[in-house]
Amino acid sequence: MKRFLIAALCSVCLFAAAAPLAMAEGQKVVVTVNDTPITSFDIQQRMNLWKLLGDTAARKGGNKRALNELIDDIAKVREAKKLGFPPTEKDIDLRLGEVAKGLKTDQKGLVAKLKAQGISMTAMRQYIEAQISFGRLLAGKIKADLNVSDAEVKQRQAQYRSEINQKIDAQIRKIESDPRRRAINVYQLMRIKFPIDGTITNELLNSRAIEVNTYLGRFNGCGNARKAASGIFNVQVEKKFDVDAAQLPKPMRQTFDRIGPGKAVGPSRYPNGLEAIAFCGSRKIVPPKVERPKDVAYPTADQVKNVLLQEKYDRVASKYSSQFRKGLLIEYRDPSYGP
Repeated sequence: MKRFLIAALCSVCLFAAAAPLAMAEGQKVVVTVNDTPITSFDIQQRMNLWKLLGDTAARKGGNKRALNELIDDIAKVREAKKLGFPPTEKDIDLRLGEVAKGLKTDQKGLVAKLKAQGISMTAMRQYIEAQISFGRLLAGKIKADLNVSDAEVKQRQAQYRSEINQKIDAQIRKIESDPRRRAINVYQLMRIKFPIDGTITNELLNSRAIEVNTYLGRFNGCGNARKAASGIFNVQVEKKFDVDAAQLPKPMRQTFDRIGPGKAVGPSRYPNGLEAIAFCGSRKIVPPKVERPKDVAYPTADQVKNVLLQEKYDRVASKYSSQFRKGLLIEYRDPSYGP
């Protein structure tokens, strides 16, 4: 599915060639084909071209794949010339215009895009020449059927749609199974503090504890927390706060569950005096259901047709590769690239 841009180039005529490959200064010669050198720079340019045309995922094999494609390009151009229908410079210029249009630019913009990817116009023209040459070989000699039926397009569209949906479903399951998305019980609590000024003694603690118990006797809900403190000196009613029930100490949680909302427990010690803790209520927080995206971009019929055309093209090119190479003198200078 990532080959749509290169397929768009090939859908008009689909077809490839290579004039003698320019040797970049200081680059290692990997192979010579009838004394035409192919350098490591040429190989890198071809891979950069795949990237520009959106074909990186399809081109497995890296350097060796690029080299073989460059050799095949030379063979295709040679065969087209031998049969008397090589592309002209005008043919190549017209195809370059189509490529530029497919990349949503003009020929000047195409030059800039090529330069940004480290691709020379010479390398691009060689690629186009090979494309056109092979197209003419298909039409004039091989007569291969590269037509794609509507049924094939619909079948592949359904396959792509299913694959995309499966990936979306898998992603949703992964998100929903995240432990951080578990439902949690939240307890809403409130601290009511009874501070002791100065040095804290047992006598002051006992006296303050009596006041806390008086307060607890009056308390009948968090809404009247301040009213319950009437007549008691220096009572600090703090704001409500939420706590994940699972984070509370088990005895405290059990106490809150036993007394229920609207009650308070205490007194308990805190650094500056005593306090009571009111249980205002609880609620369950359930993460919202993960919804499927509404704007899924499924491949269009034209995109799928281009992919199928490219696949047929690749199969035919692979089938006739050895036939076109007959008579070529291929000398591998770098054994790691050998056949």
